[in-house]
Amino acid sequence: MTSTVHSRALPPPSDSDTDSDTSPTAARSDCLRHTDLSDTIFRSYIEISGRESPDLAKIQSFLTSSRSGALSCLICLERIRPSDPTWSCTSRCFAVFHLLCIQSWARQSTDLAAARAASRLPISAAKAAEDSLWNCPKCRTEYSKTLIPKRYLCFCKKLEDPPNDPWILPHSCGEICDRPLKNNCGHFCLLLCHPGPCPSCPKLVKARCFCGTVEEVRRCGFKNFSCNGVCSKPLDCGTHRCGETCHDDQCPPCRARGVYRCQCGKVEEERECFNRNFMCGAPCERLLGCGKHFCSRGCHSGECGDCPLQGKRTCPCGKREYGGMACDVQVPVCGATCNKMLSCGFHRCPERCHRGPCIETCRIVVTKSCRCRSLKKEVPCYQDLVCERKCQRMRDCGRHACKRRCCDGDCPPCSEVCDRRLRCKNHKCPSPCHRGACAPCPVMVTISCACGETHYEVPCGTEKDQKPPKCPKQCPITPLCRHASNCKPHRCHYGACPPCRLVCDEEYFCGHKCKLRCHGPKPPANPEFTLKPKKKKSNHRSEYIPGSPCPPCPELVWRSCVGEHIGAERMMVCSDKAKFSCNNLCGNLIGCGNHYCTKTCHALKSSSSSLGQHESGEACEECDLPCHKEREPACSHPCPLPCHPGECPPCKVLIKRSCHCGAMVHVFECLYYNSLPEKKQMTVRSCGGPCHKKLPYCTHLCPETCHPGQCPTPEKCSKKVTVRCGCQTLKKEWLCHDVQASYCKAGTDPKDIPKSQFGLGLIPCNSDCKSKARVVEITLQHRKPIISEHKEPEAENHVPKRRKRRERPKETKQVSGLQKIMTSMQRLLLVVCLVLVLAAAAYFGYKGLLCLSDWMNEVEIQRERRRHPRI
Repeated sequence: MTSTVHSRALPPPSDSDTDSDTSPTAARSDCLRHTDLSDTIFRSYIEISGRESPDLAKIQSFLTSSRSGALSCLICLERIRPSDPTWSCTSRCFAVFHLLCIQSWARQSTDLAAARAASRLPISAAKAAEDSLWNCPKCRTEYSKTLIPKRYLCFCKKLEDPPNDPWILPHSCGEICDRPLKNNCGHFCLLLCHPGPCPSCPKLVKARCFCGTVEEVRRCGFKNFSCNGVCSKPLDCGTHRCGETCHDDQCPPCRARGVYRCQCGKVEEERECFNRNFMCGAPCERLLGCGKHFCSRGCHSGECGDCPLQGKRTCPCGKREYGGMACDVQVPVCGATCNKMLSCGFHRCPERCHRGPCIETCRIVVTKSCRCRSLKKEVPCYQDLVCERKCQRMRDCGRHACKRRCCDGDCPPCSEVCDRRLRCKNHKCPSPCHRGACAPCPVMVTISCACGETHYEVPCGTEKDQKPPKCPKQCPITPLCRHASNCKPHRCHYGACPPCRLVCDEEYFCGHKCKLRCHGPKPPANPEFTLKPKKKKSNHRSEYIPGSPCPPCPELVWRSCVGEHIGAERMMVCSDKAKFSCNNLCGNLIGCGNHYCTKTCHALKSSSSSLGQHESGEACEECDLPCHKEREPACSHPCPLPCHPGECPPCKVLIKRSCHCGAMVHVFECLYYNSLPEKKQMTVRSCGGPCHKKLPYCTHLCPETCHPGQCPTPEKCSKKVTVRCGCQTLKKEWLCHDVQASYCKAGTDPKDIPKSQFGLGLIPCNSDCKSKARVVEITLQHRKPIISEHKEPEAENHVPKRRKRRERPKETKQVSGLQKIMTSMQRLLLVVCLVLVLAAAAYFGYKGLLCLSDWMNEVEIQRERRRHPRI
């Protein structure tokens, strides 16, 4: 069947057509009409509606597939011919199958479902077979066994064995469909017998919006509409009205907020109107009719009722009945056995009549069997018995064992994925593991032309045997060559576009243009529908290769030498990359930037040629002279680098400078120290601690922070000094500058006073000092040793007392020769003992290391044995 596409003028749409039946599909296809079967089938519908509906897309897709021979059965994946008996699903998918294929599929599905139900449910095989169901292979809609197709009917189910007439749609009767339309509007389908769902009803009816405010004349299939106004329907509360936009279905709950009381009236809360009836959660606690007890129920409405303890009452076990007792008197226990049924449902409570619940778990020991009846054991009644035996029965799929622990025989369905390859050979079955054949692949492959305007769907697995549809549109593929705006348009096609016939005119890097026929790239062909190219013999050799780059530029140009010297150019072909040297001196600046190259003309590295390309060549000579530049800031250290361009690197040499007091040495970088001004240099050299210099006029140190130059005001030292009389009996504390002033008055320079005698004799002695001096003098005369006639030189008088004390034992002590020998022997013995101890330590340490190494090797061997046990 062939079809042509033409356009015709349509009557303008009425005002009622501007509703929800408009869609991009209808807008795009409002000017397209099928002249053969489509025009015949859709004529009645279009005459009433005045336009096409998006509901016709399913029928149009079927027509396209039928014309192209792409209509295939999902079960056998074979092509459905116009003469083959068929059956179509009338529930959701409206897929078409071979009649024999769907009958075989339905019988296998019902037999498998019946066998599964008979094995699982306590019903007979006949009953299971009668109630079994089968599914549509595509949409999985369930059908009963009585609905297994037995006859070949047309699409509208009115004609049995429809004839194969080339002038009507295959598998149809050619009459009006006349099936009831959806939504039970009371109208019938106006199309000719067709596959797929019937379109929406095109009749014009009066309809109201969802809220009932606006009434309009609309299409019956789209009569449910919203007026976009406020709904204003009364809500369930009966007080407020709906404030939503006109909508379908029930109105939402009332969200108006207010203050409401709970059911018992104790608590007031602000709540939404739909949640106004609530319970506060507190007990009621209202006095009951007896006047003695309070209501123990939760928050509730209405009366609390009578006291539950009034009237006849029984003991806790219910065996003895008491009447006429007051409600506030507790019922006594009867003393008999409780005998209430326990939670297990088999045993009774053995306790005496008692208040409160009986024991929760029955602990009577009974003999129980596990679920699979393979283990019997005495256990407490409340405890379930489960063995460790795994069920080895095969599940419904017949491929996997149950493997459930202590199975009772009712094995669950197999939880594994089937994962068998479907007949399409592209996908695997995603269903749970099952018996019998897998369901057909539900994937539908869309086959379309290059632009996608003309397309149809075929079952997965049959797309390789189909042919793409012919499209009357122009090819939407943009040429990839530079003549896209000048190429002649052509029809939509499959495969590669025809080659461009224009001159290339592509510009080279050099600025010239290619004068060959266009040889730019061609857009790739669609890989699914590429046709085999027809081989044609050509009598002449092609000047170009499609998609090949332009040949080298054949123009003649002037080219300079490799050193790019002026006046040494030659005439050469533009694409010729040959280089030549003019044998002159190079004369370029070398790397240091201070001297020039003296080599013969040569190609430079990273130098720009006349074509603007970077070429690699021989490097200019390197400068091996040292750097003689003056550094900034000026310093005495020379630049460590050889001759180089640019400024010298900053001097990083470390220089030492002591602090002003001489207690610390600072290390500075030469650059940092020399870049500082003179005052800043004096500041950074200070150690920040006390000066530590001795003052010139006293024995004290300078209290100022480390500073340059002489210590300030040494004559104004304010530290305390102990001043004594000549016999050192009297003593006082004076300030240091007062002591210096006293020495100056006495005509003595404070610098000449020793440290041990500083402040001595400045206080006159009194009478007590004289008597004490006499006693001391007499005592000293009695103790005074014979004075040696040898006098020490005057230079030794100035030796400090501590040194004299250390040297005094050395001068007086006399060592004999025997003592020297004994001392030498002791030292020798100590050295020998020390050597022996070191040798023993080395020996035993070496032995210990060997033992430790052996132990670590054994541990490693044992670890390897555990990791790789012998088989």
